[in-house]
Amino acid sequence: MRDFEAWLRQYRAAVEEVFGERIVCIGLQGSRGRGEAGTASDIDMVLILDDVSAEDLLSYRAAVKSLPERELLCGFVSGRVELEHWNPGELFQFYHDTRPLAGDLEFLRPMAGQEAAALAVRDGACALYHGCAHNLLHGRSREALGELYKAAGFTLRAKYFVETKTYLARQSDLLSGLRGEDHDLLMEGIALRSCPNLDDREFDRLSGKLVEWAGALLATCVSKKFPV
Repeated sequence: MRDFEAWLRQYRAAVEEVFGERIVCIGLQGSRGRGEAGTASDIDMVLILDDVSAEDLLSYRAAVKSLPERELLCGFVSGRVELEHWNPGELFQFYHDTRPLAGDLEFLRPMAGQEAAALAVRDGACALYHGCAHNLLHGRSREALGELYKAAGFTLRAKYFVETKTYLARQSDLLSGLRGEDHDLLMEGIALRSCPNLDDREFDRLSGKLVEWAGALLATCVSKKFPV
């Protein structure tokens, strides 16, 4: 995409024409929001309205159908009321990973602090442990392992926030901030993206490393190091 800022202006104009004053926030997430995107990266847009009906979703679909490179558009559409009752562990990542372009998400700030971060750590560790063990035993998918390591990056962000009260969105900043096993795990995930065709021995090693890290992290949650 040659001019992403121009695309964003087109997107905003399209949704503002349809939803107008009902818009609570238009935002950008994902690799483009963090400044880490490639030319073919998805465009993770966030649109929060006062509330959302099925008719609103269809109206949104019609509004964006003619945008350039429509196939890259994904993201999240919701109503404010729904978000106010969302899982706090998921809200933590959602709030901190969204760069508002119009409006804001400040109504979520009280629900996206230390307690929510601790829940995100526990939920992330549970999902990683189960997903990695299942894939190691049954799926044997290299692609799935890559996605699990990508997901581990978000759990690491939440863990770092619990420990420091600082959210590091960019991967390079997170890599600089992490130490020990956490740093090593993120490095493994980065290396895996550039060399996804693993032999069985390396697949087993990386899978074992992730499942053991997730299991140890769960133990710290149980011991109340993370106040969940």
